[in-house]
Amino acid sequence: MVDQEMLVKDVTRRVIALLGEGIPDERTIGYDSVDSAVKAAVKAQRAWQWDFLLEERIRIINGMRRELLDDKIIEELSVLAAEETGMGRVSDKIIKKRLSIEKTPGPEFFRVNALTGDHGLVLEELSPFGVIAAITPSTNPVASIFNNAICILAGGNGVVFAPHPSAVRSTLRAVELVCQAFERLGAPNGLVVTLTKPSMENLEKLMSHPSIKMISATGGPGVVKAALSSGKPAIGAGPGNPPVLVDETADLRKAAIDIIMGCSFDNNLTCIAEKELFAVNCIADELKKHMLESGLAFELKNPEEVKSLLAVTLKNDKEPNKSMVGKSPQYLLSKIGVKIPEKVRLILIETPESHPFVQEEMMMPILPLVRVSDFEEGLEASLRAEHGYRHSAVIHSTNINHMSVMARAMETTLFTKNAPSYASIGYGGDCPTAFTIATTTGQGPTTPLSFCRTRRCTLSGSFRIV
Repeated sequence: MVDQEMLVKDVTRRVIALLGEGIPDERTIGYDSVDSAVKAAVKAQRAWQWDFLLEERIRIINGMRRELLDDKIIEELSVLAAEETGMGRVSDKIIKKRLSIEKTPGPEFFRVNALTGDHGLVLEELSPFGVIAAITPSTNPVASIFNNAICILAGGNGVVFAPHPSAVRSTLRAVELVCQAFERLGAPNGLVVTLTKPSMENLEKLMSHPSIKMISATGGPGVVKAALSSGKPAIGAGPGNPPVLVDETADLRKAAIDIIMGCSFDNNLTCIAEKELFAVNCIADELKKHMLESGLAFELKNPEEVKSLLAVTLKNDKEPNKSMVGKSPQYLLSKIGVKIPEKVRLILIETPESHPFVQEEMMMPILPLVRVSDFEEGLEASLRAEHGYRHSAVIHSTNINHMSVMARAMETTLFTKNAPSYASIGYGGDCPTAFTIATTTGQGPTTPLSFCRTRRCTLSGSFRIV
């Protein structure tokens, strides 16, 4: 294992060097100036688009994957992100980083659409926008860098990252490692750069810069709204409050562990994670028994302790306390004088549907359990708790009709059946990984296709061979 204190000090020294004053040379990756960052990315993107064959892009991106999959690099970045933001679990962050490197699709994801007929040939291909501004969150700073960099560059684009103020060091280190790999593999310098001084002023300058052709915003509603108001093509990751519904036909032992692992993954920081549980009453006791017997869940029963926990974690009964977001269950309960074993990953609390733990997206390993009389009541409650965001939802059932009805009714971008929520981003599921889930703008889990535009070329009268 890496010495965490020495690791953070070493990375801090590296980042300070990156933030040094002076005129940026062509190897600079971090810029105080928005204009300088964009100019560097524009120059590199032109070379990347015109001078590098698809085969070369695949070679470079796959080479970067191999370099970043080094165990020491992944652990270093996971520790740094946890130390800097004060959120999440290092062991889960390691999984997220591996996932973002291994399962984010690259240039091989593209296909050409060719149509022929009596009048000739039509080709439709995907083309880069140019330089893209990518706003990254504090919840997934490094995984978002890797995931977005691969997707954006796969399509021939360049990228300027705008890090969250509380994740600057980890963002800079991730970008540094990406750029070092690219430089060794022969990619143009400046293809991936980042701002070093995050502020609303710099963010507005970046989004309005004439050379920025598209914006990808992963973060709070204010950032997403600003991106959508920019007048440019935008990818917006909206809010969510994913429900999980368990009916009377579910495999309860499996459902219990799946729900715990999905909800507690990285201390519930992921936007797709189970946030509230609706259980049909006739199986609720057995489901809860399996959850508690696993030793991974702890039930908080005392009404006064529940009230105290609510006061610690929620401000004004509607706004999660940011200092508690992504904290461990041990830390959260220590604030109200309750000590629990280190093995515990989740705090389970029975509540009514109206409780703030149900209605607010807490992003903490706290799971409210609400009893419902049957599947229909559970579905109605799930729809109310999800608030029409159409982000994510989960069901545990062996009734095909229940699964189909809930999928249609929820209309969520991601819908997971009989698995932890993270299966829908490729961890235990056969699908590509995405850490930008574009619910507001409709692209869904982003891939390289999300960062390209369709271009059509028509040839009249020729090239039909049948």
